[in-house]
Amino acid sequence: MRDGSLGSIHSWELVTAVDGPGTRMTVFLNGCPLRCLYCHNPDTFLMRDGEPVEASELLRRMRRYRGVFRASKGGITLSGGEVLMQPAFAGRLLAGAKKMGIHTCIDTSGYLGANCTDDMLDNIDLVLLDVKSGNEETYKKVTGRELAPTIAFGDRLAARGIEIWVRFVLVPGLTDDPVNVENVAGIIEQWGSSVTRVEVLPFHQMGADKWTSLGLNYRLRETSPPDPELVESTRAIFRSHGFTVH
Repeated sequence: MRDGSLGSIHSWELVTAVDGPGTRMTVFLNGCPLRCLYCHNPDTFLMRDGEPVEASELLRRMRRYRGVFRASKGGITLSGGEVLMQPAFAGRLLAGAKKMGIHTCIDTSGYLGANCTDDMLDNIDLVLLDVKSGNEETYKKVTGRELAPTIAFGDRLAARGIEIWVRFVLVPGLTDDPVNVENVAGIIEQWGSSVTRVEVLPFHQMGADKWTSLGLNYRLRETSPPDPELVESTRAIFRSHGFTVH
């Protein structure tokens, strides 16, 4: 695993218009330093819980779908867990995909952005960057970690002109304060034209059963999904800053 020829993954799947443009092969890597209260993949928290797989095997699978990617303007997305928990493995997959002419994307919190080398950035076309809060207190409450590394990673991406789709999970009573949303908008506004899209993702309960089966304490069990009016008013805040919002 040190040289990236072997990694730990949860699963992979072909999806359309979910994890980037077109039809994509999304690979879910195991291991994450955050403990987001609303995580719907808690079974990816620990690297040791994943299945060992060789990078060469995943690259063979990517090659098999090159025609699909080309026809749909899709590609591969490395997700998790947190992809940057396994930077050497991710780096091999990204470099191999680029050599095949495949569009590449990573889905990350940015918390481990320091693990992403400049060589890796050279092989990334798009980053789905999860900005989970606009202030330190809420970010810590949501994730158990600090906000600053995410901002620093976004700054690096913007400086290199790498396309960013920002993702923000809207949780009633946790992240929905308009001041918090304005703070998120203010942070990502600094990244200028690199941010081509903002996705407001309504909180859901689809991961609750996984927490239970893993014997973990799920603290948002009584939290309801946001109503359509709250989702729209949140999207309107981002639109007021000039962003294309979904």
